[in-house]
Amino acid sequence: MCHCDHQKSDYTRRDFLTKTSLGLGALSLSSLLGPSSVFGGTPSINPNSGILGQPHFPAKAKRVIYLFQSGAPSHLDLFDYKPLLNKMNGQEIPDSVRKGQRLTGMTAGQASFPLAGTIFDFKQHGDSGALMSNLMPHTAKIADELCFVKSMYTEAINHDPAITFFQTGSQLPGRPSIGSWVSYGLGTDNENLPSFVVLVTKNKTGQPLYARLWGNGFLPSEHQGVQFRAGKNPVLYLSDPPGVNSMARQQQLQDLEKLQMQSYDEFEDPEIKARMAQYEMAFRMQTSVPEVMDTESEPDYIYDLYGEDSRKPGTFAANCLLARRLAEKGVKFIQLYHQGWDQHNNLPNRLPRQCKETDQASAALITDLKQRGMLEDTLVIWGGEFGRTSYSQGQLDETFGRDHHPNCFTIFMAGAGVKKGFTYGATDDFGYNVADNPVHVHDFQATLMHLLGVDHERLTYRFQGRRFRLTDVHGHVVNDILS
Repeated sequence: MCHCDHQKSDYTRRDFLTKTSLGLGALSLSSLLGPSSVFGGTPSINPNSGILGQPHFPAKAKRVIYLFQSGAPSHLDLFDYKPLLNKMNGQEIPDSVRKGQRLTGMTAGQASFPLAGTIFDFKQHGDSGALMSNLMPHTAKIADELCFVKSMYTEAINHDPAITFFQTGSQLPGRPSIGSWVSYGLGTDNENLPSFVVLVTKNKTGQPLYARLWGNGFLPSEHQGVQFRAGKNPVLYLSDPPGVNSMARQQQLQDLEKLQMQSYDEFEDPEIKARMAQYEMAFRMQTSVPEVMDTESEPDYIYDLYGEDSRKPGTFAANCLLARRLAEKGVKFIQLYHQGWDQHNNLPNRLPRQCKETDQASAALITDLKQRGMLEDTLVIWGGEFGRTSYSQGQLDETFGRDHHPNCFTIFMAGAGVKKGFTYGATDDFGYNVADNPVHVHDFQATLMHLLGVDHERLTYRFQGRRFRLTDVHGHVVNDILS
């Protein structure tokens, strides 16, 4: 006689499919589960391990420091010397050069487009003979460490979509940033610090920066970039409120974890575990962040190397010094943002100020990494979101400026995996079009991931029915710049 319970089950086919699909999603996170929890409960996500477990192939770079110059530096006044442009200063740009390319609304209505040669002196530097403007004297001293890409081009002509494109691979908001993809794929080498840290120069104006530029998009939330700020509380909401000690906070989080795990048992939403991983990280960061942010132990010669501003928290120089300290602690992706390069007018006065704020510290970071033996496995990147026009915006006079120009510009890299003292690509005689070896933004992103040991075509994430990747369906590794 059968004693089975023949009561009708409330467990529907939809419930089964939902539960199993979420369960499979949870299985994909199994490689992220750590052996222990600071809360003493169920093991949670282990920040040491990304979804790959290990790179696709041996990595040349263990970490990246990306010095993003927001607003777009003028390649024509810093790195891309054009004698013919100088010779034809004031003359109308030839139609054969413009080729009907689109213009921004700021210059589209101009009746005249006078060519604007650089007013700054250029000289060759190092054994490589790299041509650089006198606005970058410190960077010029390390010319033989640098790999210039002078044939970058992009698709966006305005700042917001252009920066978003560089940082996420899409001009539209909502995609994960490069640092988030790196964190998702590779994790971090220090369980007490985020794998992706962001530093923004304080008190700078210009085109606004949005937190979504270092956001995780549709990736699990623990891969979002964490912004460190100057001041008493470098990470918002990290410090315990008055009257709450460490033991009380730990007990509070243990109780919170129990509630979260009850929720996870019911809904099996992987984001619940991701949230708990963030709580755990925040708890550990209460000790690790003050330690890494405290630069008082740095010797005077280091401050002298980075410049006077390095003693002032929140400056670009101070952030470069912090970037080196974070790299030493195993942070995988460190992103610096410095605003103020959008010189539509008064470029002769504004550009030198920007260079003074950034030149010494950028060169010092590379020098410092090299003297510590870290440059060989650290990739440093310097550049903005597009270039500037070779014609003047408005009247060509002592306060002239340059408009946005997506069709060609320069970035430079140094360190792990790229050739030293090397220049790749070239623009035409007016610095207006790529003439040789074009490098698209997706190519740059593919190359960056390659240097970290990641095949950009294989690191994907399924979302809303399709598989996404940083480079979408584009991008080729620029093998010619690899050492």
